Amino acid sequence: MDLQAYRDEITLKLTGGVVGLEIPESSLDQIIYSAFREVQRYIDITKIITIPFQYCIDMSEYNPNSVVAIYRTEGYAGSPVDNPGTADPMYAMQWQLLGGTSMLSNVNAYLANYGAWSTVQQIRNTVSTDLAYIYDNEAQKLYINVSTGIPDKITIEYIPRFTDISQIKSDYWIDILIKLSIALTKVALGRVRSKFSQPSALWTLDGDKLLQEGLEELKELRTHLDTNSKLNYPID
Repeated sequence: MDLQAYRDEITLKLTGGVVGLEIPESSLDQIIYSAFREVQRYIDITKIITIPFQYCIDMSEYNPNSVVAIYRTEGYAGSPVDNPGTADPMYAMQWQLLGGTSMLSNVNAYLANYGAWSTVQQIRNTVSTDLAYIYDNEAQKLYINVSTGIPDKITIEYIPRFTDISQIKSDYWIDILIKLSIALTKVALGRVRSKFSQPSALWTLDGDKLLQEGLEELKELRTHLDTNSKLNYPID
C-alpha cells in the first residue's frame, strides 16, 4: 500500500465518506509516518542474504535495523581446492582409492575412521550454534568471530530498516499501521473538536468521546505490541 491508500482508508473509516475530515492532508501524512516510526521497532520481518565471508562486513548497502543471526553457508566440509575450510578426508583419499589394489591395504581401517569422523561431524552440526558476532549499528559494521572452520560464504539474517511505508508488504503489519494511524488521528481530532465548546448550540461535537476512544485504542495496541514482540531479537 502506498501513502494515498493509507489516507483513503483512514479517511473512510473516520468519516464514512459523508462528513469532512478537519485534519489537512499534510497533517494526516505526519500522523501516518508517526505511527510508522512507532511500529517499525516492533516489525520482525527478516531478510536473508548470502555473501563472501569477511571478519568485518560493511552492511550499509543493506541498511539493517538489527542483525538476527549468522550461519555458515559454504566452505566448511567442501573441496580444499575451492575453499580454506576443513576438508573432508574422502577428498584426500580419493586418488589413493583409485590408484590400484596396492594402495588398498588400509581401506578398512580408513573406512572405520571415516565413519567415526562422519558421526562426530553429525553430532557437531547438531549441537553447533550460530556464529558469534557484534553489529555496530551506528557505523553499520558487522564483526564476526570464527576460530576454526572459516567458511567461504556466510548467510546473514537481518531485520531491514524501512524508509517508506510502501516497503511493508505483510498484511499483519499493514493492519497494525492502519489501526495505530486511526487511533492517533482520533486523538488529534478529539483535541481539535473539544478545544472550544458551544453550550447553547443545537448540536454538539463528539470531541471528548473521540479523544477517549483514541486513547483507549492506543493503549490497547501498544499493549498488544509489547506483549507480542519477539524478545529474542535485538532491541535497537
